Amino acid sequence: MSTIAWIDVALRGARPQAMGALLRHFRDLDLAEEAFQEACLRALKSWPKNGPPRDTVAWLVLVGRNAALDGVRRRKREHELPGEEGVSDLSDAEGPLVEQLDEADYRDDLLRLLFMCCHPELPATQQIALALRIVCGLTVPEIARAFLVTDVAMEQRITRAKKLVAAERIPLETPGAPERAERLSAVAAVLYLLFNEGYSATGGSAHVRVPLCDEAIRLARLLLRLFPGEPEMHGLTALMLLQHSRSRARLDAQGAIVLLEDQDRGLWERDRIAEALALLDKALRHGRPGPYQVQAAIAALHARAPRFGDTDWAEIEQLYAALERLQPSPVVSLNRAVAVAKVRGPAAALAMLDALAKDLPGYFYFFGVRGALLADLGRPDEAREAFDRALAVAKSPAEAAHIRMQIDRLTRKKEAAG
Repeated sequence: MSTIAWIDVALRGARPQAMGALLRHFRDLDLAEEAFQEACLRALKSWPKNGPPRDTVAWLVLVGRNAALDGVRRRKREHELPGEEGVSDLSDAEGPLVEQLDEADYRDDLLRLLFMCCHPELPATQQIALALRIVCGLTVPEIARAFLVTDVAMEQRITRAKKLVAAERIPLETPGAPERAERLSAVAAVLYLLFNEGYSATGGSAHVRVPLCDEAIRLARLLLRLFPGEPEMHGLTALMLLQHSRSRARLDAQGAIVLLEDQDRGLWERDRIAEALALLDKALRHGRPGPYQVQAAIAALHARAPRFGDTDWAEIEQLYAALERLQPSPVVSLNRAVAVAKVRGPAAALAMLDALAKDLPGYFYFFGVRGALLADLGRPDEAREAFDRALAVAKSPAEAAHIRMQIDRLTRKKEAAG
């Protein structure tokens, strides 16, 4: 592993604890983030020469805190600053008690920070975007893809959230049990978006980012311990496990996308599938279906089919119809259209896509599905146009390579017919 690579791994791993300590110390989101970033820059200069510190988190907290206080002094803010002896001391009077309570309630620094950022006085989308950026460390383009908006729009959304936190003095403090229950749905959404960013192999990566998927599943399991009676948490964990079980089969040795119908099901991880099915069964016994449970039920139908041809597409289409009622979105309708194509043919599915065009103008999968449906209907010129649009909005080498393969196949078929 290169020097930069191991430093990046160390910084990412230390981020939750370091950010938590800096937030608790400064009570200021921008200042804590600025302090952490400055500490990371100094680590990139110092660690290659001196090696990693014995305690990475403590080093980042101390260096970040000192750097931030220096910056505050330079900007001549009008409030009393702690003395140097306080700056050099990583502990504080309430520290042991806070750590004891947090450990008992959360068992994880990252989970604690997620609940802190998902404050109900922020709009829901801003809560989730802020948590993904500040806590999980995703880039603005990665978060923008998750919300199907432009990078500029997402940057503005995150900036507004930060300003609202500062202007309204929204306390980013560890919430108690009642507040945790209120914020659960937002934290669950953050975990699923974090998982999807790893699973989708976008952002220039040709491979599934397994650590992101594993981290999202780890945190979901912790949430299950905090909320054992919430069927949606069982459904979310089952959904992520079922999707992650297929990771080894989704890309070939060259990083090219392998469609579900062509995947080697022998590579699917049966232990994950078994755990997921047990969680889903437990969730459904509560009799309170929700979006994550429905999505997990769809994934379970794929997992239970011995071969692609055995897939119960009619049931999947019905489940997507239920999901449209529970959580309507153009992406859900797009996925339902894929199932409709299997049940009622490509013409019926294409009619559904026509109604979604205005809602998914830059969505890769919309144009990929549209191209495939048009090709099945024997309309190669229109299919090529759709594939060209998909190629233009592809976010990873794997996506681009998959569309080029579809275009090549379309060209060969057209030449053979002509």
